[in-house]
Parts: sequence; structure tokens; C-alpha cells
Amino acid sequence: MTTDINMEQLQKDAVDIFHSGFACSESIIYAIKKNFELDMSDDAIAMSSGFPWGLGGGGCICGALAGGTMCIGYFFGRSTPGDKKINRCFALTNELHDYFKAACGGTCCRVLTQGMERNSPERKAQCTQFVADTVKKVAEIIIREL
Repeated sequence: MTTDINMEQLQKDAVDIFHSGFACSESIIYAIKKNFELDMSDDAIAMSSGFPWGLGGGGCICGALAGGTMCIGYFFGRSTPGDKKINRCFALTNELHDYFKAACGGTCCRVLTQGMERNSPERKAQCTQFVADTVKKVAEIIIREL
């Protein structure tokens, strides 16, 4: 693992894979995995595949935010019940949530994309920006907290 991250490359990787066919949540995890050089199974990317378009099209949480949350959990989450480090994970996730809400104007996919067709250029451009901004913020949190 490395924490010597080139933020421009991180964002480029996330955006490039997003434009290559991964959705928002998958793109965040892919870019964090690649740029931090994590020994993480691709199963983590697969586990995020249900998040795009607000939980499989339901319109709830933005997939970029969900993918970022999964990455914070990877670094700072718990794997045993009662582990107190969950408090730090919650605080960092809340920081990401509040950042995303302020930067993007909400956290709900259906609100953020209201009036846009799923595959429209307008929506793709907006979601591309959300992916780029979110992956950078996630990396900043991880680097600061390690």
C-alpha cells in the first residue's frame, strides 16, 4: 500500500473507468484500489455494483457517495462486534457525507439528477464531476487519517 497519491491521476483513473463502463460506486473503489496499491480483491468492486442510480435504480443514495463510504470502511471499519473503532469510521463517513451534500447539492440520486435522462450527456457530465470530486475527498480523508 502507498499513500503517495497523485490526486490528478486518481481522479483521471476514476473518470476514465467511469467512462469505460463502470458506474459511479465501482469507479470510486477501482481508483482507490489502484492508486493506493491495495491488496484488495476485485470482489469489493463487485460488492458495490448494486449502488449505482440510487441503489439499483431506486434513486436513493448517490453511488459515488456509497462507493466512497465503502472505501472509508475498508480502511477504518470494524470486523468484530463491539470494536470501538466504529466511532472513527462513523465520524469519517459523516465528514464525507457532509462534504458531498455541500459540494453536490444533496445525497439522493433522484434529487441530484432530477429532470435528466439516465444516459444523457448532461447527466453523464454531472456524475463524472461527482465521481472526480468524491474520489479526491475520499483519498484526502484516508491519507490524513492513516
